[in-house]
Amino acid sequence: MGLPNGDVHVANAVETDTHLTSQKPLHGENIKNVSNGDDYGEQNLDDSSVDDSNTSNSNSDDCSDEICGEDEEKETPLDNGEQGENTVVFPPNPQLPRPEAPPGVLVVYTEAEKTVTPPLIKRSNSSPESTVQIPAIGKFFREKSNSLSAAITKRLSLLTDEDDVSSDKRKVNSNVTEFNLSGLKVTVTLKQQNNENEQFKGRITFFSRSNCRDSTAVRSYFRDRNLRYVEINVDVYPTREIELIERTGTSAVPQIFFNEKLFGGLVTLNSLRNCGLLEERMKDLLSRKCPDDAPAAPVYGFDDPEEEKMDEMVAAVRVLRQRLPIQDRLMKMKIVKNCFSAAEMVEVLIHQFDCGRKKAVEMGKQLARRHFIHHVFGENEFEDGNHFYRFLEHEPFIPNSYNFRGSTNDLEPKAATFIGQKLAKIMSAILESYASEDGCHLDYIGISNSEEFRRYVNLVQELQRADISTLSDSERLAFFINLHNAMVIHGVISVGHPGSAVINRRSFNSDFVYIIGGSPYSLTTIVNGVLRNNRRAPYSFTKPFASSDKRLELAFPQVNPLIHFGICNGSKSSPPVRFFSPQGIESELRFAAREFLQRDGIQIDLAKRTVHLTRIFKWFSADFGQEKEILKWITGYLDASKAGLLSHLSSDGGAVHIVYQDYDWSVNC
Repeated sequence: MGLPNGDVHVANAVETDTHLTSQKPLHGENIKNVSNGDDYGEQNLDDSSVDDSNTSNSNSDDCSDEICGEDEEKETPLDNGEQGENTVVFPPNPQLPRPEAPPGVLVVYTEAEKTVTPPLIKRSNSSPESTVQIPAIGKFFREKSNSLSAAITKRLSLLTDEDDVSSDKRKVNSNVTEFNLSGLKVTVTLKQQNNENEQFKGRITFFSRSNCRDSTAVRSYFRDRNLRYVEINVDVYPTREIELIERTGTSAVPQIFFNEKLFGGLVTLNSLRNCGLLEERMKDLLSRKCPDDAPAAPVYGFDDPEEEKMDEMVAAVRVLRQRLPIQDRLMKMKIVKNCFSAAEMVEVLIHQFDCGRKKAVEMGKQLARRHFIHHVFGENEFEDGNHFYRFLEHEPFIPNSYNFRGSTNDLEPKAATFIGQKLAKIMSAILESYASEDGCHLDYIGISNSEEFRRYVNLVQELQRADISTLSDSERLAFFINLHNAMVIHGVISVGHPGSAVINRRSFNSDFVYIIGGSPYSLTTIVNGVLRNNRRAPYSFTKPFASSDKRLELAFPQVNPLIHFGICNGSKSSPPVRFFSPQGIESELRFAAREFLQRDGIQIDLAKRTVHLTRIFKWFSADFGQEKEILKWITGYLDASKAGLLSHLSSDGGAVHIVYQDYDWSVNC
């Protein structure tokens, strides 16, 4: 009979019942004689009563020969008054390595075993010390370790036969089974298996949307019950919305299916649960396997069929890529790689499309506006003559661009508003599936293997030539905060979390780049260049954008301090990751600030007149003001008790000490 499935706990030292080679015991060591399973008392043996080395039928002869160089001697029998085979059983030598417990086994040693002093190793007097070889010692310890492990394994394997003979001594119950062996106690605790899923042969499927409270409630209920389910988010899989309407007659979510049968929404779920009929209904509908006509689960790697429209200038671009002489040139005392002159480009367009020079120059301007080509120094849009340009795919920032795959996206760019909304919906769906409820912990491995993340990576390629200058202020604010948080997740998955090292963090924030509207945007340029109106990053001496940088047009004229509570940098002390909507960006940012400060962003010690603040206020003090202004600003985002304490400290005329908390840079997983 094998051991029941469960956790095994091994207590005390292990004694083997195999015939072990007699070894020289320590002076005064007690050896127990066992013959035919009976105890014959204890006999105190000293060095004069037992030979230094004994032989046996095991492989220890070879070990003793290698280590001590002794000749084989006759085994000294133990006088126990019995005839027949004797077995010498003794505790394992403390200097020998202890066998490692298998997974799930807890080894507990007694106090005597913990405090025992390892004995000295004595060499035989008949063997000179020079005959001891270090490799032989290593072999000795390895073989002794293997023999001890083999003895334990053999003893456990004999449990089957012993259990058949003495089953009346060891009764197995449904909860705990104990096996009392010589020097070995095995306790098996049966795992409490969840039979909920085993009795359901069918499949639970429900349609949902991102940021839907009812969908979140249904998802939480299934998770709390440990029920397997398939979620179809119509914001991630837009073509499945047609199926939803065909099956239910409405586009409202959530809609729950038990196999192919429509169960209903959250109202139906709550009503049946409250009256106690939900369990019976689920067993009735899920007692058989899911048929083929049930809603199909999403499949990884398959995109929805969409009508892809190529850019109207792609024909000219393809001709230019083939015909233009791309060369490295020396300009302004520096080598400019992979460029061509405007005159060469105009000539190719004239001959290929049989048009005049004016028409060719106009085509060049359109290519520049659509971000197929750029001036090598960003000096002008497009001018005929001795000016030099390069294709987008030849820009020097391309190797660090993680939304660029080999070639420029030649499809007609979608509206920036559409891309921003789609990005927020997909990333919100990722959080709902792979993040904790508070957003503080993310399953990056699960995200990296998800279909939602694969679709996100495909989506951000459409940002390469998107025109984001058409976004309103609220749309631009939500777009860049959401994009920053999504880039952090993408960066942790692609290059790893930078940790606490300053150099690694700066490299992560500066080198992980997306191409947006033909220009590179790193995490630093988004936060400090766009959201903070081109202000210096903490401990930096330069601004993200030069005065001639066209990206300055997207920078906000005034800094909103609330952005620091919507931005997540992937660390544990950072605000939790969120994604915002353009319509409610202001209220959502205020809620994020209030939640962060009330959780652990501030601690007040009234007795010491000390306020402990997150280091965000120190790093970005230029956005919040002086310390008194910071305390006044914080008061509006605290609950009544903390706000009262802070107001009392600030208004009684006494000094208030501000201490900034340590920042935990470890990854938020």
